[in-house]
Amino acid sequence: MITEFARDGLFTAAWFGLMTVVWLGWAQEDPPRRWRLPLGIGSVLGMILAIGFGVLTALNWSAPTALAGRYQWFGVLVGAEVIAAGLGCLLLARRSAGRWMAWWVALIVALHFVPLGLLLSDPSIAVFGLIQAALVIIVGARLRGATDPTSRLVGPVMGATLLGYGLIAGILQLIRGLP
Repeated sequence: MITEFARDGLFTAAWFGLMTVVWLGWAQEDPPRRWRLPLGIGSVLGMILAIGFGVLTALNWSAPTALAGRYQWFGVLVGAEVIAAGLGCLLLARRSAGRWMAWWVALIVALHFVPLGLLLSDPSIAVFGLIQAALVIIVGARLRGATDPTSRLVGPVMGATLLGYGLIAGILQLIRGLP
């Protein structure tokens, strides 16, 4: 994370930790037996990241943020993401293709990091989103002929990348120091 805003760095680490738990939890819908322990360990690490950096974010809430004066655009971006994910899932459900919902949501989430990186004045988040989107597309191509839920592979990809980026963001922020 290359932001100059400590609060944003702390919050990103906390939020990515929480989202790690969400994605690895979704992956536990139907995992192969050998993946269960790593998914559980990753979820615990995500919780630790979320709680630890969540507390640090709360303690530093008065620090400056790149979103100052742009909160409405953040709301528009999140709203558009939720609508796109929801409409896509509705369409998939109507086409009896519900197994693709996790894949669709992952693609939307990954792509939303591109404009989010601009809003946060942090190009590394945009690059992260492009990498995630590429990985999701690769996973989707691999799942074309299968019948398993896409959450089986998409969840670990999203969870692992979010955990990795969250850890890096948190460590870099701690090295830089707190406000």
